[in-house]
Amino acid sequence: MTAGTHGTSARSKARRRALDILFEAEQREAPAAEVLQRRRERTEQTINPYTVAIVDGVTSRQAEIDEFLETYAQGWTLERMPSVDRILLRVGAWELLYNDDVPDAVAVSEAVELARALSTDDSPQFINGLLGRLQELKPTLLA
Repeated sequence: MTAGTHGTSARSKARRRALDILFEAEQREAPAAEVLQRRRERTEQTINPYTVAIVDGVTSRQAEIDEFLETYAQGWTLERMPSVDRILLRVGAWELLYNDDVPDAVAVSEAVELARALSTDDSPQFINGLLGRLQELKPTLLA
């Protein structure tokens, strides 16, 4: 499937929306499910089921994901990362490690693309490196 096809663009939008919801939840220190519910009630936008899957998946696995990210971030703590990067890494790591519907390379490249669009100049390379490391270690991480 190429980037131009509907499937990928719908998923890309779903990722972007999940990122927005997780970001807002972190900023407000509110549960992501609450932010998601508020969006459903207060806006006309339809929430893609994949957005919900990402939000639920990241939320339910966040402790494990954060531990993997902290372990392999080489000198970076999650607190020191820009919020957008931290959340992008969580989404990318969830897709990479726990969502078998998404090919590993796609999980990594989508996170890198979002970093290009939304974060600092150094973020795409950092996110690519860290998720790439998790991709290499995936068999042992999930053993």
